[in-house]
Amino acid sequence: MFDFRYHVASLAAVFFALVIGILVGVALASHGLGNTERDRLQEDIRRAESRGDAFKAQVDALTQSGASDRAFVERAYKLVMANRLKGKKIAILFVGSTDGNLSSVKTALGDADAGEPIRVRALTVPIDPTKLQRRLANRPFLAAFSGPKQLEQLGHALGQEFAGGGETPLLNALQSLIVEEKAGRLKKRADGVVVVRTTSPQTGATAVFLKGLYAGLNDIGVPAVGVEGTDDPASAMKAFQKAGLSTVDDVDTRAGRLALAALLSDSMTRGDFGVKPTAHDGPLPSVSPVVTTTTGG
Repeated sequence: MFDFRYHVASLAAVFFALVIGILVGVALASHGLGNTERDRLQEDIRRAESRGDAFKAQVDALTQSGASDRAFVERAYKLVMANRLKGKKIAILFVGSTDGNLSSVKTALGDADAGEPIRVRALTVPIDPTKLQRRLANRPFLAAFSGPKQLEQLGHALGQEFAGGGETPLLNALQSLIVEEKAGRLKKRADGVVVVRTTSPQTGATAVFLKGLYAGLNDIGVPAVGVEGTDDPASAMKAFQKAGLSTVDDVDTRAGRLALAALLSDSMTRGDFGVKPTAHDGPLPSVSPVVTTTTGG
């Protein structure tokens, strides 16, 4: 709103400056005018100059007001984010490379005092079902997941392993086939999971696999949130929502990072937030104060 008012005032000031220039030009070219006409023209010039000064003052005031508002928003953001995820272990799963929105997600976690994610994995898509089935069939305890009709079940189990940590036999067996980037260990249970799809929508076997994967992340009992940026070309929000994940479609903004932190901090808070048509619950969830405890000496 402030940017719009600033530009309107700026354009008005420019317009009046042009008017003054025109009037001055007319005055210089009008030596043949009588005294009455000349006095009237000079009065018009004085009025235009006065209105131009008034608009310049308005621009200066709006600029100062906008700077104050930005400072207020920045301080308010820091206040509501502080300690919101302190002590929380957050895992990040990418479907595709980590190029998209990793910095935005990490910024949100850092601003909410969660620190670095406990693990990050980037999945290679599309998957190769034949290679997966061959790898699983050679392991007796995992052979039940090797059939072509078990792709959704396989994805579901992998999602649960990624979020739950501990023993992860499927991820250990398939990691070289489905993981292109990794950081952090799988042992610890995550307190929350962030999912980012950086590739185009998938079809066929990969789509079935991902449907199970998203549902598995959601079923582990910790907050699981699918995110994207405001300018991401191929939205994944509907796919995340079908699997029951909460969503944030503007994680590259302060409001989006706050929404993500609020969802990760409370398993009872769920919904779809942001600025796109898929944000069915508005720009932000209800943000409760962070309760901190102190101990006396």
